[in-house]
Amino acid sequence: MSSTELANPIAKDILELNETLDQLKTSDLHVVETCPLLAPIEIKTELPITPAIAKVVSSARARIRNILNGSDRRLLVVVGPCSIHEVKAAREYAEKLAKFRDGVSDALEIVMRVYFEKPRTTIGWKGLINDPHLNGTFDINYGLHMARQLLLDVAKLGLPSATELLDPIVPQYLADLISWTAIGARTTESQTHREMSSGLSMPVGFKNGTDGGIDVAINALLSARQPHRFLGVSNEGRSSIVTTTGNPDGHIVLRGGKQGPNYDKVHVEAIANRLRDRNLLPHMMIDCSHDNSGQDYKNQPIVLQDICEQVREGSEYIVGIMLESHLNRGKQPFPKDLAKLEYGKSITDGCINFEQTVETLTDLANAVRTGR
Repeated sequence: MSSTELANPIAKDILELNETLDQLKTSDLHVVETCPLLAPIEIKTELPITPAIAKVVSSARARIRNILNGSDRRLLVVVGPCSIHEVKAAREYAEKLAKFRDGVSDALEIVMRVYFEKPRTTIGWKGLINDPHLNGTFDINYGLHMARQLLLDVAKLGLPSATELLDPIVPQYLADLISWTAIGARTTESQTHREMSSGLSMPVGFKNGTDGGIDVAINALLSARQPHRFLGVSNEGRSSIVTTTGNPDGHIVLRGGKQGPNYDKVHVEAIANRLRDRNLLPHMMIDCSHDNSGQDYKNQPIVLQDICEQVREGSEYIVGIMLESHLNRGKQPFPKDLAKLEYGKSITDGCINFEQTVETLTDLANAVRTGR
């Protein structure tokens, strides 16, 4: 038999084997592309934290802890746009907020809401990190750069930042610049987010579930207080086993639920008793938006009026509030034509404008001065 005749059956067998393997493929059946992600250390080196900025972050964390444990009788206020989609407008908002903050600092610890990730019930824009150009190109490396640069810019104003952490990889890129973070209603029950929270360096607010249930949030903060070991990413971008000490600075955030709001005095006192039953401090924040506002941004000041009254009466249970606010009121549809985007207006949840923000927070500051 010639070498040519011998080679033909071998080539045929190899071809048939490859065809079989293609038919029996067991991985990446629904993956189109895998792109490299910059390591956290690369972005941090390009956009480093300075000693002055580190002081802004760490000092705010310490003050927030004191508010949460009751040794500081002021209120924590997390206020700002529902989400960041326009960095220029966010910077302008930060400049305005920093100036206002100084005048009420005796009563309020104001931290700017700087949200880069948006959890979606089904589909939709997932935030600045995921799609920074708002055009479906999903330039995540650029989104991480934009997010970190904005946090640095806000801190340079002496203004601390707060965010919601959704993707468990993102904290390695941004957490050193965050003074407070939220775990949202959809992720409070997630083991991944409880483990992640156990290693975070800042106080963490766990929102009650979308059904209004409180036990999910209580269990989350109890879990996050414990040490954990889980899979994560190192500063060098390597898959790693992360070991944590547990985070003692977790607390509850009331945001209402499907059964209605839970910001009123009756709910607050009942939840305080539930916290005591679990040997926890009876302290909580209240989110003036979401189901507490009936998903209508115009109702946020109404919620805040009720909170002001409870504070004036001397309530020790409310230690902070959240408020969705932007330069301009309302919201606009996600833009198909970016040229038609209205400056300083939310593309996610509706927000009150800055003027009304000043008015409502001034009332809150006066309530603190009266009641505490």
